[in-house]
Amino acid sequence: MSTETATAAPSAPDTGARTPQADGLITDARSRIDDLDGRIIGLVQERMAVSAVIQRERIASGGRRVSLAREMEILAHYRNQLGKPGTALAMTLLELSRGQI
Repeated sequence: MSTETATAAPSAPDTGARTPQADGLITDARSRIDDLDGRIIGLVQERMAVSAVIQRERIASGGRRVSLAREMEILAHYRNQLGKPGTALAMTLLELSRGQI
């Protein structure tokens, strides 16, 4: 006698859509966002690695670990492109790349 165990199919995440068409569009858009997030994370990790090289060379040559003038340029660039939230994003990127100061 064979016993079969029923396994529930994984449920799709709730999109909040009220039509199948909207559900499909939202599901596709979420997939794109997931892909973009993966690329963004990879770029942030690459930025961190490049920043580590800069810091290492700056210190090895007798300089400081952090260039505050350069950080101000980066903050201004992000603020100009993305508004006030851009400043917060840039601060997070700087902290990830150089640590807290």
